[in-house]
Amino acid sequence: MTDHYSAWRLFREGLRGHTGWQPAWRKATPAAEYDAIVIGGGGHGLATAYYLAKNHGFTRVALLEKNWIGGGNTGRNTTAVRSNYFYPESVALYDLSLRLYEGLSEELNYNVMLSQRGMLIAAHTPMQMEICTRIVNAMKLNGVDGEVMSAAEARDKLPLLNETSDRRYTCQGGIWQGRAGVARHDAVAWGYARAASALGVDIIENCDVTALDIEGGAVRGVETSLGPIRAQRIGIATAGATPAFARMAGVTLPIHNYALQAFVSEPVKPCLDTVLLYLGTGTYVSQSDKGELVFGGGLDRVPTYGQRGNLPAQETVISGLLEMFPAFAQLKLLRQWAGVVDVVPDSSPVIGPVGPEGLYINCGWGTGGFKAIPAGGWLLAHLVATGEHHDISRPFDLDRFKTGRLIDEAAGSGIAH
Repeated sequence: MTDHYSAWRLFREGLRGHTGWQPAWRKATPAAEYDAIVIGGGGHGLATAYYLAKNHGFTRVALLEKNWIGGGNTGRNTTAVRSNYFYPESVALYDLSLRLYEGLSEELNYNVMLSQRGMLIAAHTPMQMEICTRIVNAMKLNGVDGEVMSAAEARDKLPLLNETSDRRYTCQGGIWQGRAGVARHDAVAWGYARAASALGVDIIENCDVTALDIEGGAVRGVETSLGPIRAQRIGIATAGATPAFARMAGVTLPIHNYALQAFVSEPVKPCLDTVLLYLGTGTYVSQSDKGELVFGGGLDRVPTYGQRGNLPAQETVISGLLEMFPAFAQLKLLRQWAGVVDVVPDSSPVIGPVGPEGLYINCGWGTGGFKAIPAGGWLLAHLVATGEHHDISRPFDLDRFKTGRLIDEAAGSGIAH
């Protein structure tokens, strides 16, 4: 299709209310009963529904979304994908996701715009460099690409990096992962939705789940705003809303919700061809394909479900960006938003059974939800289909808080939470 034809078609569809586009997925209405129900129409829920159909042959799956597909955290993040973590359990989890991302456009026949431009986690003190070295050694031991980047190599990679005499932080190098990068968040959601729908999954939007139907210690379905729906297997992938569903099953989850703000600048010519996280400021940034700078920072530590953020956190993040790149000071902000991140005490997700038989959860990803979408869906689908853990998901079971086998990835996540 030529650019001229594309522009003309966009203009024509605008005049007739966009009625000529072919829907990417079926707008289904709920049946009375399914083999499995997935609650949550974000990336993790969509991936779960897709892998239930593709990997396990489930032909009757309902995906229930309270609002619209991809309208939660999936559409409110900074799109980074990486697997540069410390513990072997975490590396196995996030590298499964990165490997799935690497083949996702071909598998879904939908361009998710994966750009493996690499990521640098920049250190600013000898102690930070020591930790970075340890993390790189752990990554190599765990079979994942990673290397220690020197200060000179970092300056060559990032020529606009702050080298002024009055800078607060001097980059001393850091962790480099060449396979890391970014992907397009809405394309990931839409690609999974289209592929799941093509395999027979019923995607049901504007369907609010109001109660779990539990009989004899096992789930039997859900009550919704569209009526009751029966199923003996239910997967929940609703991020910060998951504790409310767990309470319906009599379980309290160790999760707190916070706002994580992100920002987009006006577009500029290409000037940043990697993803950068500054340990000194906690600010991270990349440049989109449209030329916008996409950046964020640490959590606003006031528990909330609001998707707004506040001015003090904005000032902290922007000052961190300008400490990294003074040349960006004249740029204008294009937009700002906040996602609600579900944080667990050891900064690792919760994947596993919860409460009655047949009920499974995938939550607690904190700031790492987007990068983990393919793996989260793959592993939750395995649980729902088989009733058993995959080897990769087993360490992230809820029972780790009883046994004390925690996986504390606060350092590996790169963001203080």
